[in-house]
Amino acid sequence: MKKLRSSIHSYEQQWLRELFTDQRKQLGLSQRALAEKMGVVYSLIGKIETGDRRLDIIEFIQYCEVLELDPKNIIDKLTQILNKPTTKI
Repeated sequence: MKKLRSSIHSYEQQWLRELFTDQRKQLGLSQRALAEKMGVVYSLIGKIETGDRRLDIIEFIQYCEVLELDPKNIIDKLTQILNKPTTKI
């Protein structure tokens, strides 16, 4: 049985954080600039990018929209990652 809540160090969590960070940088936004666009304190962005803070579904959608990402596409990709069979050693 899979755990409901994955570790911040799981592949899926790392993939999502890297996607968000890479997209922010591609848009030429600093963490402060992104925070200003979102109307949040800038330390929140750092916490999200390091995994100290997770997003709920509403925050996830808003975060994607500010980063010009389609939340549905991201969820589809995450679903594919989660459903990919893993091999155990």
